[in-house]
Amino acid sequence: MITVHHLNNSRSQRVLWLLEELELPYEIQRYKRNPETMLAPASLRAVHPLGKSPVITDGDRVVAESGAIIEYLVERHGHGRLIPPAGTDDHLKYRYWLHFAEGSAMPPLLLKLVFDKIERTPMPFFVKPVAQRISHSVKSRFIVPQLAAQMEYMESTLARSPWFAGETFSAADIQMSFPLEAAAARGGLDVRYPALRTFLETVHARPAYARALARGGPYEIVGGD
Repeated sequence: MITVHHLNNSRSQRVLWLLEELELPYEIQRYKRNPETMLAPASLRAVHPLGKSPVITDGDRVVAESGAIIEYLVERHGHGRLIPPAGTDDHLKYRYWLHFAEGSAMPPLLLKLVFDKIERTPMPFFVKPVAQRISHSVKSRFIVPQLAAQMEYMESTLARSPWFAGETFSAADIQMSFPLEAAAARGGLDVRYPALRTFLETVHARPAYARALARGGPYEIVGGD
C-alpha cells in the first residue's frame, strides 16, 4: 500500500492529486506545520532524514521530492497513463516541465516570500528603513523581473497548446500546478496571463483534484516544505 506522508498546505497535495488521477489506493499519514514557524514537525524525520514533505512509502521503499515521487508513481503504477510516449517531442516537453517546476519556477517565488516577510517583520525603527530599502532593491532588480520573464514564457507555452506537454493532460501539469498557484497567490499571476489563469481554472475543475482536496484537507499556498 502506498502511504503519503502528508503535510498540510504543502507540495504533497500534488501527490494526492496524482494518486486520484491514477485511481490508485493509498493511505494518508498526516502531519501539521508549526503555526509560528510554518515548518514541518520533527516526526517527519522518522520517515526521511530531512523531515520534509512530500515523501511517500511504497512497501519498503521511501521516495522523497515531488518530481521523483511523480516519476516513480507514473512509471511504476501508471501503466502508460499521464505520460507521453517515450521518444516523442511531447515526452521531452514532459520531462522539461516536470523539472522546471522546482528547478526554475519555485526559487524566485520563494525568494519573494522571504523578502516580503522581511518587510513585514517587526524590527527597530532605525533598522527598518535599511531592511526595506535592501528588500525593495532585490525584488525590483532581480526577483520581479525573473517572475515576469518566467510567466511570459509559461504563458506563451500554454497559448500554443492546452497542456505543458502538448495536447494531452500529463503528470507534468500536476507538477506545474504548485508554482502557478503560488504565483497566483503572491507572484503577480493576474489578468495579464489569461492562458495561465485558464490552466488553473481547468485543473481546479478536474474531479480528481477535488477528490484530493477532500482527502487532504484545507489547502493554502504557504511556500514551505
